[in-house]
Amino acid sequence: MHEHYADAIAEPDHIRLAPDLVCMRFEVMKVRSALGAVRHLLATGRIRPGDTLVDSSSGIYALALALACHRYGMRCHIVGSTTVDETLRIQLEILGATLERMPPSTDLMLDQNRRVERVGQLLLENPGYHWMRQYHDGIHYAGYREVAERLDRELPLEPLTIVGGVGTGASTGALAEYLRAMGRDVRLVGIQPFGSVTFGAEHTADPDMIIAGIGSSIEFRNVRRELYDRVHWVSFRYAQAGAVALLRDSGIFAGLSAGAAYLASQWERDRAPGRTMVFLAPDTGHRYVSAAFAAHSDVPDLAELSPHEVSGSDKVVLPWSVTDWATDLPTQRGASRLPVGVPGWSS
Repeated sequence: MHEHYADAIAEPDHIRLAPDLVCMRFEVMKVRSALGAVRHLLATGRIRPGDTLVDSSSGIYALALALACHRYGMRCHIVGSTTVDETLRIQLEILGATLERMPPSTDLMLDQNRRVERVGQLLLENPGYHWMRQYHDGIHYAGYREVAERLDRELPLEPLTIVGGVGTGASTGALAEYLRAMGRDVRLVGIQPFGSVTFGAEHTADPDMIIAGIGSSIEFRNVRRELYDRVHWVSFRYAQAGAVALLRDSGIFAGLSAGAAYLASQWERDRAPGRTMVFLAPDTGHRYVSAAFAAHSDVPDLAELSPHEVSGSDKVVLPWSVTDWATDLPTQRGASRLPVGVPGWSS
């Protein structure tokens, strides 16, 4: 029996959609990152119950950190984007977290930079605050060890391909790292939106939107790029098609990053017989009803979609591109920075 709601929703459901296709479905995946980070900080004495934890968030991490703080008796302050909706605002308020919204902006980079600058001001004004640094600290990898161990138990001996949004690397990167350390044969396929700087596609732009959470117009310094074998860049339109198809095919109601991962998994399956595809569904589809699911009758069929296979991130084009990152360069890999904050890793 779980001792707290946060522990319950941090556990994924493993759903086998086909003999070689498994969905790792979370309700709120970032709760896993926040819980693991807070537990490690408490265990090492870097924070104590009652301390204030602060970070910037466009939405989901705000809820994850608020729940982790509620679980462990911490205070929580969020510098939030204008995308934080009323449902989330009320949850944060009741959980005891304080939310400070930034002024409206149509420029994603400006919004993110403003939030980070405000966090810096708060730390100067309140030196006792602890900045969680969700975009930069490798401590957020720690919570996925148990997820990897469970997957290892439930899928014995099978060669695996993990497919999911890159984000800060704390989900896909951590799973691959832990599973490989267990001796598993694991390939790692990352999903990126166009416009994300993480794998060098900042020269592109999706006219519809950037898919929040899996990439960004600012650098995420805790991404370990050398862990990834292949990278897919997927547009909003194609991610929408994947999310609708996932719901129609399996009954799983999940968000846009899950839709992009489902789309990429189908393409990867055709090229990797004998491997089991495990794709991540990090959240439910409720936030995307108006933006993505309402127009379900107009999305293309996945069987009609295929990516542009390119030789590097400088050649990616909409609406879907893929590159073999592992063989593409050591030069691109050389730009990677190891995450900090987790034992055994150095900056």
